Amino acid sequence: MSTEEVLQKISRRRFLRNSVIAATGVVLFPSALASCKKEQLSENVVYDGQGFTEGVASFDPSQDKVILWTRYTPASQETSIPTILLDVAKDKDFKTLVVSQSVQVDSNSDNTVHVDVSNLTPNTKYFYRFRSEVTEAVSAIGETKTLPAAGQVSEVKIAVVSCANFPAGLFNVYGAVAESDADVVLHLGDYIYEQEVGGFGTNAMTGILHREHKPAGEIIKTEEYRERYRQYRSDEQLQKAHQLKPFICVWDDHEVANDAYKDGAKNHQPDEGDYNVRKMSAIQVWHEYLPARVNDNAKIYRNFEMAGFVNLLMLDTRLIGRDKQINYADYFTQTGLNTTAFLAAWQNPQRSILGQEQKNWLVGKLRSNTCKWQVLGNQVLMGKMYIPAELLPLVGELAAGNRDPALFAQFNTAITQLVIIKTRVLQNDPTVTAAEKARVDTVLPFDLDSWDGYPAEREAVYAAASGKKLVSLAGDSHNAWYSDLTDSNGRKIGTEFAATSITSPGFEAIFGSDPATIASFEQAITLLMNDLLYLDAARRGYVFATFSSSQAKSDWRYVTTVALKNTATVTGKTATES
Repeated sequence: MSTEEVLQKISRRRFLRNSVIAATGVVLFPSALASCKKEQLSENVVYDGQGFTEGVASFDPSQDKVILWTRYTPASQETSIPTILLDVAKDKDFKTLVVSQSVQVDSNSDNTVHVDVSNLTPNTKYFYRFRSEVTEAVSAIGETKTLPAAGQVSEVKIAVVSCANFPAGLFNVYGAVAESDADVVLHLGDYIYEQEVGGFGTNAMTGILHREHKPAGEIIKTEEYRERYRQYRSDEQLQKAHQLKPFICVWDDHEVANDAYKDGAKNHQPDEGDYNVRKMSAIQVWHEYLPARVNDNAKIYRNFEMAGFVNLLMLDTRLIGRDKQINYADYFTQTGLNTTAFLAAWQNPQRSILGQEQKNWLVGKLRSNTCKWQVLGNQVLMGKMYIPAELLPLVGELAAGNRDPALFAQFNTAITQLVIIKTRVLQNDPTVTAAEKARVDTVLPFDLDSWDGYPAEREAVYAAASGKKLVSLAGDSHNAWYSDLTDSNGRKIGTEFAATSITSPGFEAIFGSDPATIASFEQAITLLMNDLLYLDAARRGYVFATFSSSQAKSDWRYVTTVALKNTATVTGKTATES
């Protein structure tokens, strides 16, 4: 079978997705199987090893549907494919059942169970559980909630998370989200990390907390991705978040390999096999553990309407259509940056982060939808993160791990000078020279892996959103950002609320954790970046976004540690847009 045939088979592979229709207006009795005696089914066998050890979860809620998930580990004595019972009720005691019927385990998908339950009531909490009458294994009781229809609620509350690196620390952020009053959780990617033991995120606490990655090597094959997901889903706080909140998810790069794009990845080497086979294997396992209501496993862009005033557009800015990222290193010469060549590549109107099909879909949805808030679920930052060009080589070396004190001194000198000049410019100081002004006005993006690397396509999206209330929710960067979204003419098109990470280190990995140093860096960058309104460069947490018919509000919430279990949070910033 050719590589192309393999990819098509994986992309179009149909998971065993059970579909059930909830009853309305009646109270169901438990499934007929439930009335059978265990002795009749098991012949008094004592079962061993069975259970729902990865917990339960719910995904892609709509006004009348939700996908329910679990994974069942069969007992060693079970030789046939197990049949599991699903109960769904409006009460935690399961006295008002709306579903009680058998569903099948997908043995070809790592023994996961996907059930798409329909005919539900909008804006309603449901409780659910999975159980085996044969082995008497019973899952935790899950809670989920359908999305509200127009007129049912005055607010929609969304928790926005990304970048959960298992070795980097405890998942306290997930625990905090579970304890919040969010209606739904948006996971914007980097749900897992693909690296080996000792790779990115590893720190002095990794061994003490027993959070070394499994399997030990970089994951490449289907079974390796599955083992990594099982490890992440063994985490108590992640299980709790899934148990109590419905999730809407998209992938980013680390679900496959670092800095991935449609045809390759920075962290995929020729000796690791065919990249596209690896990518599609990773996509398959992603769907096994994070099911989405899509027709093609490779196409996860989709939208959700909430309460009549939110249109949530979940994007794939990573795999489906992204052209390879351009790299500053390819344009530096002995005399500096080859500006002409770089600008020609950077501003190439053919470069895409979405791909033509997804772009057409997004533009059409933005233009036609009448909800007040058009909300983008982005993997990567959409706002312009432009810094003075003279800082780029210094930032590049620091990001690459150069810890030479002379380099830090050079960076500090340069950024201090630039801050002084920018302050004088903002104060309309008439003594600012043309050369000084050029130092702060000559800016370039510091991260070409974000939307900044695809400016022409960003302009096309902004044009489609003109006249709408646009909000970008983003992850990926491991830092918290609040920015205006402006087009090439400087017009404000929207706003970005970008979440920091769950555990992955941010700028503090470069500059250290000294509060004064971090605060100075945050203040300098916020001043030098024209569209940036707020930056937190050191803390782990999530965005709590609240939408109403009159405003969009973001609270940046942070946990105090990832070294000890503690789900308490502090709010570092609150911002509103109307």
